[in-house]
Amino acid sequence: MQLVVDSLLTNYQKQGSGKKVIIMIHGWADKLQTFDELTSDLAKKYTVYRMDLPGFGQTQAPNEPWGLDEYVMFIDEFNKKLKINHVHAYIGHSNGCAVLVRGFSNNKIKSDKLILLAAAGIRNKNKLKKLGIKAIAKTGKAATFWVPRDQKQKLQKKLYGTVGSDMLVAPHLKETFKKTVMQDVQSDAARILADTLIIYGMKDSATPNEFGDIYHNLIKNSKLVKVDDAGHMLHHHQPEKTAKIVEDFL
Repeated sequence: MQLVVDSLLTNYQKQGSGKKVIIMIHGWADKLQTFDELTSDLAKKYTVYRMDLPGFGQTQAPNEPWGLDEYVMFIDEFNKKLKINHVHAYIGHSNGCAVLVRGFSNNKIKSDKLILLAAAGIRNKNKLKKLGIKAIAKTGKAATFWVPRDQKQKLQKKLYGTVGSDMLVAPHLKETFKKTVMQDVQSDAARILADTLIIYGMKDSATPNEFGDIYHNLIKNSKLVKVDDAGHMLHHHQPEKTAKIVEDFL
């Protein structure tokens, strides 16, 4: 299904017919299909909405660089367009969690419960990595100016890879990535009052499970669960276990 949100043609899906509404927000360079397995379980009891965020999947990219606040406003507009007045729970993954944490902190996004899967948004634990991203962003283009066009992106991706950046996973949103990745949401997390479930995979190298301890200490009404044998995509690595943890919390 499609509708226009904030002047952007937006792709979304609605499943289930339960009275309570759940909205899912995917991470950087992902799309709504990332929640396929989790949705199939939840749609048996709830009405579940999920969308491709601007620039990903089948939703148009914004015309200018966006930060977390712009994505928050987009979700707010999405709800207004579909006349969703009350949300029982938001479920976010990775950078989608950073968007939700920012939205909950300023009450632009609200729900009874919040579920954070492998939440990103703790940026100052990686100061050297961030400095590396800034340096590569400034020098990467110059360093590869002499390379044939068909080899240029490959070499630039290798440069970004030295600082563990996913920037070139979505090269059309490079400026949005640079703007978003510099935003730390720890102070925002401390203002969240909703009942919150925090889940991390023990083998997550993108957002280490230690981040879960930080968020758990910051969010007053929170519960932390760590899943064995799961990495950053824990809802793919351990779908049944993750679904049960989520359903029990809801």
